[in-house]
Amino acid sequence: MAAIRTRLSLTLSLYFARHFLLQFAGVFLSILLVVLIGDTVELLRRSASHEDVGLQTVLTMALLKQPNMAQIVLPFAVLFAALLSFTRLTRTQELVVTRAAGISVWQFLLPALLCALLIGGFRVTLFNPFASILTARYEFLERTHLDWSANLLAVSDTGLWLRQSTAEGSSILHAEGVDQSSQEFRGIIVFLYDQEERFTGRIDAMRARLVPGAWQFSAVSIREEGGAVQLLDSYRLATDLTLENLQESFAAPETMSFWDLPRFISILEKAGFSAQKHRLYLHSLLASPLLLCAMVLVAATFSLRLTRHGGTLAIASGGLLVGFILYFFSDLIYALGLSGRIPVTLSAWTPAAVSLLFGVSMLFHLEDG
Repeated sequence: MAAIRTRLSLTLSLYFARHFLLQFAGVFLSILLVVLIGDTVELLRRSASHEDVGLQTVLTMALLKQPNMAQIVLPFAVLFAALLSFTRLTRTQELVVTRAAGISVWQFLLPALLCALLIGGFRVTLFNPFASILTARYEFLERTHLDWSANLLAVSDTGLWLRQSTAEGSSILHAEGVDQSSQEFRGIIVFLYDQEERFTGRIDAMRARLVPGAWQFSAVSIREEGGAVQLLDSYRLATDLTLENLQESFAAPETMSFWDLPRFISILEKAGFSAQKHRLYLHSLLASPLLLCAMVLVAATFSLRLTRHGGTLAIASGGLLVGFILYFFSDLIYALGLSGRIPVTLSAWTPAAVSLLFGVSMLFHLEDG
């Protein structure tokens, strides 16, 4: 008889899951609507000085940005939805009756936890690739219309490709790789073009270094269009690049699919560049389902106290406050991982693990004293 009483039926599980998902849909869409309005206003402000950027372009950019923003606000949406769902079920005495029937808090939370886990898995495996495509398109439009940059950078299996513009014209540079210890580029080929994009010559060099205001080539062969080959020990080519903004010019991890990130990280490291930012983003994606489950437990910690202590507004506000604290804590740990102060795996997984341990320990304290 006791075993029957403590077993959560499928009907009740589906009821709790449906209730949570409906709350999640409402909260998620509401937050995204607010974010969309804010992004549109900000883009209108930025485009005010660009006469060629119309309202249609601004709205397109705002919409393209939303899938990436959806990934950012997802933990908050799950937290708010769980708070609303559990608070309502508690105030209507449905949870009181459920728990009086011998169903533990862990059984009652299981449907919401499974929903959060499925949402996290969907976000990582399916939604993230879709969002990365739209984010890449948004960044292209942003560079084209609002933040134009003359330097274009790409890395592939063959090495580094860079296009840069100067007062004299433009150039396309290819390097086989870079030695991180000496910060020297190796196997350099540069194609030179004038302001009308006509080919004017080629530079081959064994090594190159970025010095203030120029590329410094060593063991150089210069071949001008229709001219003889010049062999020089060194040669300087003007540039406004530095090693720092060169590293920052790689494709943002948000513009890359979860499935493409491991290969890109391998290519980046093979070329001699740091893939810290991309590796950290990959691990944060992997940790996100666990983080969403932790948000459900944190929400339950505060919502379920209503049956014993009252004060709906104060306790719900406490849950939101803890959620924001965890968010800023996550940002701090992420920044430490990005700077290399702590290992990537520790930086990516710590926020989810700490949140989960907090929720579990508080629920144990409430249930078992």
